[in-house]
Amino acid sequence: MQGLVYIFIALATLGVAAAAYFGLTFSPIEAFVTAIAFGALAVMLMERRLRQRSEARLERAVEDLARLLSTDARAGQVLSQRVNAIADTNVGSRLDGIEADISVLGTVTRQLAEALAEFEEARRTDGGSRLAEAMAEPAEPDDDIFLDPMIPEAEVRAALDSNRLVFHIEPVVRLPARKPLGYDLVPRLMQDAGGLADAPDFMPRRGGEDLIRRIEAMALEEAVTIARRAKTSGQPITLFLPLSRATILDKKGLEQVTATLVANQAITASLNFAIRQTEWKPLGPTEKRALYEFRKAGAGFVLTDATSLRFDFAELEGLGFSDVRFDATRFLSQPQSFTDFHTADIAPYAKRFEIELCGTGVIDEQQLLSLFEDGISLVQGPHIGRPGPVRPDLVAERPRDAERRIEAQA
Repeated sequence: MQGLVYIFIALATLGVAAAAYFGLTFSPIEAFVTAIAFGALAVMLMERRLRQRSEARLERAVEDLARLLSTDARAGQVLSQRVNAIADTNVGSRLDGIEADISVLGTVTRQLAEALAEFEEARRTDGGSRLAEAMAEPAEPDDDIFLDPMIPEAEVRAALDSNRLVFHIEPVVRLPARKPLGYDLVPRLMQDAGGLADAPDFMPRRGGEDLIRRIEAMALEEAVTIARRAKTSGQPITLFLPLSRATILDKKGLEQVTATLVANQAITASLNFAIRQTEWKPLGPTEKRALYEFRKAGAGFVLTDATSLRFDFAELEGLGFSDVRFDATRFLSQPQSFTDFHTADIAPYAKRFEIELCGTGVIDEQQLLSLFEDGISLVQGPHIGRPGPVRPDLVAERPRDAERRIEAQA
C-alpha cells in the first residue's frame, strides 16, 4: 500500500514537471527543479504522517503493556497474601476441630436413627394414627361459613315491594389515627315486628339470584346518589357496595351495572365493589374479563370474607383490587390457617402488589394493637363502629314506582 502511494507521488511529480514546462513555459531545468521540489515535499509529508501513526501505535502498545503488568502485579500480591495465609494456618488445630465436629455429627445421627426406629415402631403399633397426626397440615376452613338465612324469600320480596329495605354505612378506618378510609354500604331489612335484619339473615344463599340482583341494583343506585351528593357538598366519600355472582353471571345485570358506571364517570372512582371470596373463587377467565370492564370505567374492587390468604396477589392487582378483608379474631388465633408467612410479613408482602389487608369483626382494643403490630392498618368491626344510617341530606327517597322499575330491569 505504501509503495502504491509513492508511485502516485512520482506520477504527480511528472505531471507537475510537464505542466510547468508546457503550461507555464518553464525551461527544462526550471521544470525539473519544480518537480523535484514538489516530490520532495510530498514525500516529506507522507513520511511525517506515517511516523505519527507509528508513534500513536507504539504509545497504545506501551499503555496495554503497562495495564498487563499492573494486573500481574495485583495478581501476584493476592497470590502472595493467600500463600502467607495458608502458611500461617494451624492445620493441626483445624483437624482436631473437624474430628470433634464429625464425632458430634455421628452422635446426632445415631440419636436420629433411634428416634426414627421408635417412631416406626409406634406407627406399626397404633396403625399409623400417630403418624397421621404428626404429618397432618392445618386444614383450611370451609369457605361456606355462613348459615342459611332465617327470613324466607317470599317475605323478603314482600319487604322490598313495601320499600322496607334500607342501606346503612359501616366505617373502615386506618390505624393508628382511626381516620375513616371508606364505608361499607350495608343492606338491612326493616321487620314488621320492629328492628332491623342484617344481610346474613335475609340474603338468599342458595337460589334467589333475581332477588340478589335486585338488591345489588338498589345498592348501586343508592351508592351513586350518595357519592354524587357527597361530591357536591365538597366531602367526597368512598363506598364499598356488594357484588355477587348473581349479577356477574347475568348478562343483562352486568350490562346495567356497566352502563350505570359509564353514565356516572365523575364519581365511579368513589365506588368499590365488595366480592366475597366464595363468590370470587368459581369465576372463570370470561367473568374476570367482564369485571375488568368495571375497572376501565373507574371502579375498584375489594375481596371480603377471605378464609385464606394463599392466592395470586398479582392477579388481584391487575384486576384493580385494593384490599383483602378477613376475620381478625380467627387470623390472630389461627394464623397458620390463613398463610404460611409470619404474621408480620404477610402485610408487607401484599403491599408489594399495592394491596392492603383489612381485619374485620374487631371486638376489642387488644385486637387492634395486635393487627397494627403485624403491619395491618385497615380495620373494621363493632369496636370501630357499627352500621348506622346515612346522613339524611345524602340519601335519595325511592318511591314504590322506582322500586318496581328496578325490579323490572333486573
